[in-house]
Amino acid sequence: MVHLPALISDLGLILAAAGITTLVFKKIKQPVVLGYIVAGLLVGPHVSLLPTVIDIGSINIWGEIGVIFLLFSLGLEFSFKKLVKVGGSASVMAIVEAAVMMTVGFATGMLMGWSTMDSIFLGGLLAISSTTIIIKAFEELGLKSKHFAKLVFGVLIVEDLIAIVLMVLLSTLAVSRQFEGWAMLTSVAELFFFLILWFLGGIFLIPTWLKKAKNLMNDETMLVVSIAFCLLMVILATKVGFSPALGAFVMGSILAETTQAERIEHLVQPVKNLFGAVFFVSVGMLIDPAMIVAHIGPVLIITAVTIVGKIISTGGGALISGQSLKTSIQSGMSVSQIGEFSFIIAGLGLTLGVTSDFLYPVAIAVSAITTLTTPYMIRLSDPLSQRIEGMLPTSWVERLNHYRTGAQLVSVSAEWKSLIKTYIFNIAIYSVIIVAIILFSSMYLRGFVVGSFGEGMAGTIVGTTVSLLLMAPFLWALAVRNIRTRATSDLWKQGSFSHGPIVMMEILRLVLAAILVCFFLAQSFSTWIAIAAIAIVFSLAILILSKKLQSFYDWVEARFISNLNEREQEQGNDLFPSTTPWDADMSHFVVTPELSIVGQTLDELKFRERFGVNIAMLERGSRIITIPGGKEYLYPGDRLTVVGTDEQIASLKDAFDSAVMEQDHVAQPTLKMLKLPVTAGSQLLSKTIRTSGIREKAKTLVIGVERAGERILNPDSSLELLDGDVLLLVGDPALINSMYG
Repeated sequence: MVHLPALISDLGLILAAAGITTLVFKKIKQPVVLGYIVAGLLVGPHVSLLPTVIDIGSINIWGEIGVIFLLFSLGLEFSFKKLVKVGGSASVMAIVEAAVMMTVGFATGMLMGWSTMDSIFLGGLLAISSTTIIIKAFEELGLKSKHFAKLVFGVLIVEDLIAIVLMVLLSTLAVSRQFEGWAMLTSVAELFFFLILWFLGGIFLIPTWLKKAKNLMNDETMLVVSIAFCLLMVILATKVGFSPALGAFVMGSILAETTQAERIEHLVQPVKNLFGAVFFVSVGMLIDPAMIVAHIGPVLIITAVTIVGKIISTGGGALISGQSLKTSIQSGMSVSQIGEFSFIIAGLGLTLGVTSDFLYPVAIAVSAITTLTTPYMIRLSDPLSQRIEGMLPTSWVERLNHYRTGAQLVSVSAEWKSLIKTYIFNIAIYSVIIVAIILFSSMYLRGFVVGSFGEGMAGTIVGTTVSLLLMAPFLWALAVRNIRTRATSDLWKQGSFSHGPIVMMEILRLVLAAILVCFFLAQSFSTWIAIAAIAIVFSLAILILSKKLQSFYDWVEARFISNLNEREQEQGNDLFPSTTPWDADMSHFVVTPELSIVGQTLDELKFRERFGVNIAMLERGSRIITIPGGKEYLYPGDRLTVVGTDEQIASLKDAFDSAVMEQDHVAQPTLKMLKLPVTAGSQLLSKTIRTSGIREKAKTLVIGVERAGERILNPDSSLELLDGDVLLLVGDPALINSMYG
């Protein structure tokens, strides 16, 4: 008789249960993730209705693989460039939410009589919302293009990074069992050190390699190579003391910057879905219904704390960042759940043996309840915000609107912000590279040199010289390279009061480089020899090797920048500033036969004059008219892409028929909202909007102008454009960039 390994029969049972529950949950329009958890509960050891999984240990290994691919896929959607581009509003909202929920979660656990470690992990798992559930809910409700949805996506990006930091901190805390601030600080410093190092090395090497091997890779090879990259980073992360999930997430974020990102994401999707299903089923298998019943009180309390706490913390963060009351409430109610990262954090405590057995199933139960409530919370957010706004005194609403306008237009010391950001990036990046070379020299290079030249002075000198040569371009970039930007020049011209801080930042660069070199040399030589060597190294670099170092550095930087921007350049999506603070969105309408607007021209309808909205595109069958003229008639079946604020769109809907709104329509992907600065050398300078020809030449709408801290929505075509103006446009980024970039 043929013996079938338990692993295969268990996997068949898991996938069969997952498949059936998936169909059921799709039928009742509930999240698939919840169906997987229910499937795990049914085939787990605590429920005897169905055959039970035999080898739970092997299934847990499959679940760990599922976590790796889940985090790898999240990394492919994340990318560090997206994090840099996330607006201040989303960052403030995410930080406020995480801080408040960690505090509230810890306090809740302590008030319920839980241990300190259980309470800490409870705070950590409540701090993170579910990316998967929120995106799925927005897709099903057709809200992905809304302003508050874009803010929520930004919050989720920042939360992903916060979750990674939390995993490292909680792991450190679990191992040490002590609340040592220095140990925590060291762990965070190590995390950011390796994140920067991996990102720099990955962007410098991987896109170039993928580009050269592109013609050799079919889908099968690309899938194998991508998974290999993922698992190699998992191994590397584990070697330096971090979790496998962190390594998978980092490699996904590196590959997200390559031109093959979409292809890799598409190829990895089935693998992620398979192993992700096994992971969520394995999560469900750990649920003990009896334990949930025994702790039903904490489950309900934590559920209420999660929903109310996230609405208040995220909404409060949105108000602080200058968002409207409506947007703040909508954002808060959208993130009022916990999900996949919370499972991982709860599982981390269980794996490390520092949390009680009940915490994991309680977290799963809270996630299941909040997952079910999420779509309803999002639907209720709009009417609830209107009701709350109607209940507030008029003076309060006016104060909120006044604060919102002021907060969004704050641009104090923009030059200083630009300058400080440039110096911080320069110091952080090159310090990390130099420290990495020092560590590499101490751990590997020195042993190799000693083996070749012996342990005497000769070996020491050779090893030190090779290390200094490796460091030289980056020491030069850290201490000597001219990083003066336009902001530096403008500040220098403002007077002597600006000279001091700029000079101090230059001195700081030199001192930091000297400290790093001294630290390196002091490992092999006396202090005075190290100081003398520093003077010689800097003198040679500045007087003799400056041009060669600059040439080598320029090559390194050019290759890195090219790899970093290659994906956007290929897509024709140039680096325009974010349009988030304008609160403008693109919505889509279908013209039905019974509407009164049928048969009228856009000039006759006067959408802009009556409602403040702009018609960006008209789709008629397969014909697409970008920026349609006023003489265009509207016919039944036409689809309009309309640009305006939520209030303007709402007034347009109310004037006609709410059924005209087409939430699920996807507009032409080349049409985007973006900003375009008017500078001294711009073709648009000193021209009016009409005479600039931007509408006719670039098929672009000018829907706003930002000037000297003020905003002009729907500007008149006779407005003259001045140096320093920022135009809010709707058009094709590639076309606009080719003409005015």
